[in-house]
Amino acid sequence: MDTKAHWEKVYSTKAPDAVSWYRAHLETSLALIERAATPADSIIDVGGGESTLVDDLLLRGFKNLTVLDVSQTAIDATRKRLGAAAEQVRWLVGDVTKIELEPRSYNVWHDRAVFHFLTTAEQRAAYVGQVSSAVKPGGHVIISTFGPEGPVKCSGLDAVRYDAESLHGEFGAGFRMVESSKELHETPFGTTQQFLYCYCRIE
Repeated sequence: MDTKAHWEKVYSTKAPDAVSWYRAHLETSLALIERAATPADSIIDVGGGESTLVDDLLLRGFKNLTVLDVSQTAIDATRKRLGAAAEQVRWLVGDVTKIELEPRSYNVWHDRAVFHFLTTAEQRAAYVGQVSSAVKPGGHVIISTFGPEGPVKCSGLDAVRYDAESLHGEFGAGFRMVESSKELHETPFGTTQQFLYCYCRIE
């Protein structure tokens, strides 16, 4: 099963709050984005899926939002949830490592729980290339992956765990680390997953 088919099946068969990564509000992501961006800045949420991040950003007055996900089902569900407010958002369906993104178009790149599914060096290099091309010079990059004590599999897929040094190493010298932190995410099933957040600026 390819990546798109896998995630279409997940989003077609599970309720939004019945997946391990579900969180009612992404408080850490929201706090970092609010520090990094003004309401007029262009923000892309990579792997936004059925996340409520876009809802919360709209409520906070952010006006230039893009949500990218490989699953059309997830995008459709989020658009339906937002109702008329969905017209304020740009929606993209595609694989982040392959989709054509407009160069130098985003002030903030946000990704919670996509990068750790890229298990080959080629996938990761393609992803970093996309970030380098799509984010404006001086822009902000917020990536959240499984931390050193996080799971090695999620939703039936292998995942790569990172500490701040190894994650920053994937991106290279063009990305200046501003800060990193770890977060224990409580899943809907009563277990915990360790997430790592890294916040960088593009030099």
